[in-house]
Amino acid sequence: MNDKELLEFAAKAVGGKWDEWCGFWTLDEEEWNPLTDDGDALRLAVKLVLGIRFYIDGVGVGESYEMNNADPQAATRRAIVRAAAEIGRAITKPSQKRKKQNV
Repeated sequence: MNDKELLEFAAKAVGGKWDEWCGFWTLDEEEWNPLTDDGDALRLAVKLVLGIRFYIDGVGVGESYEMNNADPQAATRRAIVRAAAEIGRAITKPSQKRKKQNV
């Protein structure tokens, strides 16, 4: 997923919205970008009760793992957003059970 898709699905997981007028994501009527803001990323992790695991070379959140490279804070934010995006994507997918029942 690209950054736009990551933010879109992560926002769906916590009720965030795209503000057409301002051109950015909002959560609770505040500008929101957990890919660039440590506070937004931490609030996202707390809201979704995401476990964060730190390793020598990276960080893991849920099924997501990011290498530290030169910026461990950016890797942590991205791992949180990726895990949240997977939750948001699962929320938006119709379940297989429902599909079978409607057939």
